[in-house]
Amino acid sequence: MSLVELKNLKKEFGTIAALNDLSLDIPEGSLYGLLGPNGAGKTTTLRILSTLIEPDAGSVMIAGLDAIKHPREVRKQIGYVAQEVSIDKILTGKELLHFQGDLYHINSELRDKRIAELIKRLDMSEWIDRRAGTYSGGMKRRLDLACGLLHQPKLLVLDEPTVGLDIESRSTIWQLLEELRFQGTTILLSSHYLEEVESLADQMAIIDNGRVIAEGAPEYLKQQLGGDRVTLRVREFSNELESGKVKDLLANVEGVRQIVVNRAQGFSLNLVVDNELVIQRLQTHLNKAEIPIFAISQSRPSLDDVYLQATGRTLMDAELALVGKRDKKQESKSSMR
Repeated sequence: MSLVELKNLKKEFGTIAALNDLSLDIPEGSLYGLLGPNGAGKTTTLRILSTLIEPDAGSVMIAGLDAIKHPREVRKQIGYVAQEVSIDKILTGKELLHFQGDLYHINSELRDKRIAELIKRLDMSEWIDRRAGTYSGGMKRRLDLACGLLHQPKLLVLDEPTVGLDIESRSTIWQLLEELRFQGTTILLSSHYLEEVESLADQMAIIDNGRVIAEGAPEYLKQQLGGDRVTLRVREFSNELESGKVKDLLANVEGVRQIVVNRAQGFSLNLVVDNELVIQRLQTHLNKAEIPIFAISQSRPSLDDVYLQATGRTLMDAELALVGKRDKKQESKSSMR
């Protein structure tokens, strides 16, 4: 049974299409991961789901409620932890938790009980009575998570909750999420950490350019690739046409299932092969064609391979490309000045 149903969501900000016909079904009681680079549409999806903004088109159903028509009722079912932590620096952590409880109209006895439970579970007792302005990033993130859990929501929405955190804080949050899932809380976790989604998520979707490009259980998505992964770098190609010729050559090798040209890394080739014997055949074909091999490596399929298969680039490549675009925009603005 689905707790969340997003159908054909579209959202534009000026000339930028943040969401392009995006649909998701999130099972009740699952930990569902959203994986994708910055700018893929993850945060926009979560903000629409949390009733902070409305889509230009599409529908949002949460626990049987239309989130667009009945946002107040839906908010009672949701705990939302945003990517950017915004905490009053003057109040103490405990005062902020009391304030959050009052916003949800939780009676004082239950509120105080829940606050005590969360302080203990998130290991905040040593610093919870200090002013929040003195907190480290990890402390702020734990407090923000406690605020999102205070009213015991059916759905916990997390937008990159562990980004920039130390190992201890990250481990604490991971353990809490596993406990919440075991207790039946549905969790929607947005992240661009491959290992985080792979370790925690029951189901997941990979988002890129405002649309879902792959979805399912992490292991299922990896198994769909089949075989082993081989990354092959020969000479530096000057264009995609040259790399395409080598791709066509290797496509005839027995045991090669799939070949993807990784455009972001000098048009290197990423292959799915049946076994190690295929690597020897690859080398033989390249030697006969007098194409020198610069590097070759072999590994089991990963979520990054799933992303590569769908987009033609790795998640890291996508992040670097986005950073490059931002740098060019900054340079353009500087030159205009």
